[in-house]
Amino acid sequence: MNLDTVTDFKELEETVKTCSRCALRQGCRGVVFGEGNPSARIVFCGEGPGGDEDRLGRPFVGKAGQLLDKMLAACGFERFKHVYILNTIKCRPPGNRTPTEQERAACRPNLDAQLRLIRPAIMVLLGACALQEIVNSAGRITRDRGRWVQKNGVHIMPTYHPAALLRNPALKRDAWEDLKQVVARYRSLVDQDHYSPYC
Repeated sequence: MNLDTVTDFKELEETVKTCSRCALRQGCRGVVFGEGNPSARIVFCGEGPGGDEDRLGRPFVGKAGQLLDKMLAACGFERFKHVYILNTIKCRPPGNRTPTEQERAACRPNLDAQLRLIRPAIMVLLGACALQEIVNSAGRITRDRGRWVQKNGVHIMPTYHPAALLRNPALKRDAWEDLKQVVARYRSLVDQDHYSPYC
């Protein structure tokens, strides 16, 4: 089905959940579409589902997801109110390996259709995979994080994936500086009265 013709978000979800454009679908439990508020002005984009996400059919619900929820709360964002959370690919790669270029290309129409209907003002890219898929195939998160990019009218902030923060807690300070920029941009573009408990 041509996703460009889909105008209803629920219909898009049902369609994407039948996707079999690459072999990943055969090796996972199901397609993890995304969750949150489809009318949100801010999107958080990660790499792909892990084991917990594949089992539950929801993005960012494992340890990295629990940290992401804490990060969102520190910014004054609620998962089902202010943001939409998704991944560049919708099916778990075997052993949580990094998705290949071919797998990302096969899943890109799903991501593009989601973003077309959500129409975010701000995107936060969590990790190198999202950075490379959305902004620059040669992107390096350690070099490019913390700097705004504008693309197709969307303000894009790359930062560390929560899983990287769990592996290396020393990165949390930089990630928090990035998120403070996100909150400030959210106030300037979306809601000048947005309340954040820490910034």
